[in-house]
Amino acid sequence: MLLSRLLNTIVRIGTLNVVDADGRYHSFSGAPGPQVTVRLHARALHYKLYLNPEVALGEAYMDGTLTIEKGSLSDLFEIMLKNEKNAQSDLLFALRDRLSRLLRRWQQYNPIDLSRKNVAHHYDLPDQLYDLFLDGDRQYSCAYFQDGEDDLATAQVAKERHLAAKLLLEPGQKVLDIGSGWGGLALYLEEEGGGEVTGLTLSKSQLKVARARAAGMGVDKRVKFQLRDYREQEGTFDRIVSVGMFEHVGVNQYEQFFSKISDLLKDDGVCVLHSIGRMAGPGSTSPWIRKYIFPGGYSPSLSETLAVIEKSGLWVSDIEVLRVHYAETLKAWRSRFEANRAHIAEMIDERFCRMWEYYLVISEAVFRHGDHFVFQIQLAKRRDAVPLTRDYITEWENAHPISIVRHKPRQVA
Repeated sequence: MLLSRLLNTIVRIGTLNVVDADGRYHSFSGAPGPQVTVRLHARALHYKLYLNPEVALGEAYMDGTLTIEKGSLSDLFEIMLKNEKNAQSDLLFALRDRLSRLLRRWQQYNPIDLSRKNVAHHYDLPDQLYDLFLDGDRQYSCAYFQDGEDDLATAQVAKERHLAAKLLLEPGQKVLDIGSGWGGLALYLEEEGGGEVTGLTLSKSQLKVARARAAGMGVDKRVKFQLRDYREQEGTFDRIVSVGMFEHVGVNQYEQFFSKISDLLKDDGVCVLHSIGRMAGPGSTSPWIRKYIFPGGYSPSLSETLAVIEKSGLWVSDIEVLRVHYAETLKAWRSRFEANRAHIAEMIDERFCRMWEYYLVISEAVFRHGDHFVFQIQLAKRRDAVPLTRDYITEWENAHPISIVRHKPRQVA
């Protein structure tokens, strides 16, 4: 089996047993670790998993031509990620990885029309889906777990509060939320600050829900959502926040993004950028994730992000790294998804469920065992736009206790 060549090179931690399509048993083992047995149901996988392992593995799991007989999908990804560096000694794997890095600018080419198409691919799925695995406020980004006792809803409100504290949110401010999703953060900022909030999304489905929520809360005169790309926005704002959107900008557009932030931000304004990042330096997006989940998406390194910010003339006034918070967020999403799996399969289909399960599990794995984390960068035009010490963050949070009224799970028919 051609795949044996790659696995013999890679597996140095854990045990991976493979039953090939002809019923033959292959074992690859190293230092103590997870133990997994997978069965291949198609002979084509004997070479596909070697020639293009990232795409072939995901597609085989989606199609049911690869099944797990011992252990779990999480265990399989733990073995893969803990042994990932060993794969570079395989010439084909190393060549494929280098080629992907060379092509990443082409892969992340995101003009406005293509950005709208990419967003629709993921966010304009059946609306009810997101109620079935997210919290009641539909926060689709990393939560902020203050301790081991926080549930998902509490951690998501804590994230909103943490961002508002870093924004130094005050009454009457004009706030811009770039990538406002279903409106939860924008509604929180209006609720706690009482100013005017503009939310931008490229998803028609998200826009419809966000506007309905604002109207239902009676704040649609103060919280306005627009189907608009950040490059099309005009005016100036006291505060700008962007959560989980920078991953969709693409490296080619980074200079334009931060230049636009500078143009939109008032001279004494503050911006907070919340994004997935990677600690191992610039890289490229998993081809399976790019094909099936987030076309045009990319999680940047801090180094390449800061290099562009330096050119924008903006001050980096604070950076915080959230290391395991997203792994815990994804664990909670996966638990909710599994609890509602039968409903989702009936609503869409079984192949979609396997695809979404694969997406949630691999995402949790890269935050728990791989090189991914979340960073929050605070930006300003003036060096004195924020206080000299970080005490103001705790003080703001203490003055705004957590309420999870909007985050209670919706009843799904």
